[in-house]
Amino acid sequence: MPAEPTAQTDPIASTGEASATRRAYDAIRQLIITGAIPPGQKLKIEDLRAVVQSGASPVREALSLLTSDLLVERIDQRGFRTAPVSGREFDDILRMRCLLERIALEDSLAHAGQDWEDALVLAHHRLSRSGREDAEAFEASHRAFHMALLAGCQSPILLKFCTQLYDLNIRYRYLAGRTLSYGTRDVAREHREIFEAAVARDAETAAARLLKHYRDTGAWLKASFATE
Repeated sequence: MPAEPTAQTDPIASTGEASATRRAYDAIRQLIITGAIPPGQKLKIEDLRAVVQSGASPVREALSLLTSDLLVERIDQRGFRTAPVSGREFDDILRMRCLLERIALEDSLAHAGQDWEDALVLAHHRLSRSGREDAEAFEASHRAFHMALLAGCQSPILLKFCTQLYDLNIRYRYLAGRTLSYGTRDVAREHREIFEAAVARDAETAAARLLKHYRDTGAWLKASFATE
């Protein structure tokens, strides 16, 4: 499962550890991102209550929050549906990720201290040890690594946008297939080279490698995913 949002980017105010809205939000979000609930499907409150084992009010609140994540759409007065997908949207997500994450990474490296570096080293170590046979475990460590790169950024708003775009992109990856097969690419090496440039505080090289990593993955997804 994707890592929890940070306190700065969390869309749900902290009202207790086991918030019913939090549980419903996390569960429905995961179902949409992984494609367990397909794009464009109408979301019925009663059906979701049974799936996430929650009351109607927390489910409704969670769906409202997920509209701001662009994972759910409100259908006038008739309820909710999962957001549709398209080639045009995917291209827009990739373009915005490259624009915003370059800024966030440069700011992160400019403010990065020892705590940031320690967290990044740990995140990269865990990613390097993650086996791809377990897609969800891999995605969790993959997300943690990419968010650790940006964690030094001083703009909570920018970090929120980057997190949102990451999840939108991962949704397309799940829809393209769970094999995580990138042909002849050495993705582990790509991650290592991004990591090494970031630890060296070489913002220009780190950003160039990160954006190439995204664009190469984007090209693979475009070839694998039947877009409109």
